[in-house]
Amino acid sequence: MSIEARLQQITDRHAELTSLMSSGELEGDKFVKISKEYADLEPIVQVIHEYQKAKAEAADLQEMLSDPEMKAMAKEELDAIEAKLPELEHAVKIALIPKEKTDSRNAILEIRAGTGGDEAALFAADLFNMYKGFASVNGWRIEVDSFSENDLGGYKEIICTISGNNVFSKMKYESGGHRVQRVPETESGGRIHTSAATVAVLPEAEEVDVDIKTEDLRIDTFRSQGAGGQHVNTTDSAVRITHIPTGVVAESQDGRSQHKNKEKAMSVLRSRILEAEMEKAAAERADDRKLQVGSGDRSQRIRTYNFPQGRVTDHRIGLTLHNLTGVLAGEGLNEITEALITEDNASRLAEFD
Repeated sequence: MSIEARLQQITDRHAELTSLMSSGELEGDKFVKISKEYADLEPIVQVIHEYQKAKAEAADLQEMLSDPEMKAMAKEELDAIEAKLPELEHAVKIALIPKEKTDSRNAILEIRAGTGGDEAALFAADLFNMYKGFASVNGWRIEVDSFSENDLGGYKEIICTISGNNVFSKMKYESGGHRVQRVPETESGGRIHTSAATVAVLPEAEEVDVDIKTEDLRIDTFRSQGAGGQHVNTTDSAVRITHIPTGVVAESQDGRSQHKNKEKAMSVLRSRILEAEMEKAAAERADDRKLQVGSGDRSQRIRTYNFPQGRVTDHRIGLTLHNLTGVLAGEGLNEITEALITEDNASRLAEFD
């Protein structure tokens, strides 16, 4: 389908939705569904109308060039519009890129220490603090679901839920291997070590996304654990849920009630099962994408944090920032994310060529 045909299809559907919204005949779930589709199309249609208006004005001005009295003025206005048209056309193409249905979702963030022992656990804690700062900058809320600490205050593993507007659309680029190069706090000789941590970002699944039967679940309860294996409380409030057919396991120990922890664990379990299904679908279409910056491949080393040189390098797009402090505070991570989104969009725009 040509771009012009797609634009017409979208504007026709927007007009149809506008009519439905003003009819007063929609109720309940149908109204909610139509309202969401309308809200999704509205900004796209605004871009389309601006582009079509500029093209129509350019055509009118082109005709005016044949009028000697109007030629000079028409030429000046035509030059201005033609200079603007490529930018508008690019905006239209960006608007036409299909949105992933999970982009608007909350995200389950999982950080695990990799090679490097205690230093890797400390780096995992640094990454968690980076994402806390990133969440704050974006107006999101972060809630810990479960964690396992070492004696130095690092995390062997920490799992949390990040809630807010379009969380997964930005956080999905963080999945993969993260590497740190620095002199560890545990190293007395002052030698630079390389340690690693793995980050996984899953879209928070809804109940309709995956069909989980109660009889396929095994639910175990246990006491929440703190640093050094000490008990946080004396009740078996922590919950571990195993999905027997797939072997997927999820647990939550941070909530004070067993009921709350069961809800959190089920949310993580659904998200992990959904992620497995998404990875299978992504693998099937991987050959069609030139750059998998948002593929979520955890085996891929995506970024290096070099403390001696104060720099951060994202290996997927070859971007290096000499702003390590700002990135680890969370605020500087926005610059990397925007560059990744731009590169991902460029790859997807190639489908229009």
